[in-house]
Amino acid sequence: MLEIERKYLLNSDEWKQEDIQSVSLIKQAYLFEDQGKSVRIRIKSDEAFLTIKMGQGLVRNEYEFSIPVSDAEEMILNASLLCLEKIRYVINHRNNLWEIDEFKGKYEGLVLAEIELANEHDKIELPKWIGAEVTNDPAYLNVNLFKGL
Repeated sequence: MLEIERKYLLNSDEWKQEDIQSVSLIKQAYLFEDQGKSVRIRIKSDEAFLTIKMGQGLVRNEYEFSIPVSDAEEMILNASLLCLEKIRYVINHRNNLWEIDEFKGKYEGLVLAEIELANEHDKIELPKWIGAEVTNDPAYLNVNLFKGL
C-alpha cells in the first residue's frame, strides 16, 4: 500500500483551537532500519501495530499489521528498545484530517503536522499555523529521531 504524506513544522500553537477529533499517546520503537527500509513497533493507546515501511520522501510503501499490545510490549522489552513517545492529535481543518504530533522526552517541544494525501499532486490549503515543509528532510523522520534517543 502506498503512503503519500506531507510533513510540516508549525509556526504557532493556534492548531489547538481547531476541531480536535481524537488524542492518542503513542510509543514506538524500531526493530530494523536500513537505507529507507524500517520495521516499527507502535503502541497507540490500547492498540498495537507492526509496520514495515520502504522508501523515502513523499511517497512510500507501507504495510501495517495489528498485533496484541502485550506482544508489542514484549518485543520492545526483549529487544531492549528505547521508545519514541508523542501525543497525537487528529484535527479536522476544512475537511482535511491533520495529525499533530507533540513529542515527549528528548524531543520535548518538537511539534510536527502531517497530512495524508490520495495523490502526490493533490493541492491542499495550508492552515495559517503551518510552517516550513519538512517532508523531504530526513532529520524529521521518526526513524531518525528514534536513532537519536
